[in-house]
Amino acid sequence: MNFLAHIYLSGNNEDIILGNFIADSIKGRKYLKYPPSVQKGIILHRAIDTYTDSHPIVRTSASKLYKNYSHYSGVIVDIYYDHFLASNWQDYSEVPLENFVAEFYKLLQRKFDLLPAPIQGFLPYMVSENWLLRYASIEGISRILYQMNLRTKNIVQMDKAVNDLQEHYKEFEEEFRSFFPELHKYSDEKLRILLD
Repeated sequence: MNFLAHIYLSGNNEDIILGNFIADSIKGRKYLKYPPSVQKGIILHRAIDTYTDSHPIVRTSASKLYKNYSHYSGVIVDIYYDHFLASNWQDYSEVPLENFVAEFYKLLQRKFDLLPAPIQGFLPYMVSENWLLRYASIEGISRILYQMNLRTKNIVQMDKAVNDLQEHYKEFEEEFRSFFPELHKYSDEKLRILLD
């Protein structure tokens, strides 16, 4: 899953949210230098990724993309699934997406000193471009895929994956809707264990 889902699945504990958000920038055992509650967020993130990457529904989604995007197909599916979470947000949260995102950005500003340098570097751009809210629209997903394609030096023309999303939209959405409740249940259980 991508940023929005990881944040959403973190519950209400700010340090868990923060750890889950920064986890991709924390390699190996470097997570141990963070406060214990942030460590739990990093551990939760890694568990969510492992569960997601091995799930049959996610693999079905990725298989539609593998021919064109190779090992980046899983990354693209993560972005698609965040789109479906954002565009159907009212089905998963009583808090409007705009409010949820605004509160998250405030949290990052409050905890700025704990953010790894790469995240500190892109945070102003993330906020000004409002990445998380952009997930809700096809135009926003197109922009995100374009940016990712630039970062990966156009290896697989990831920006073209917006066309695959539009072509198989209903299939990807049905797969997300089947998968996400299972992920939510798994994540809640993992979070309960971490917080015990």
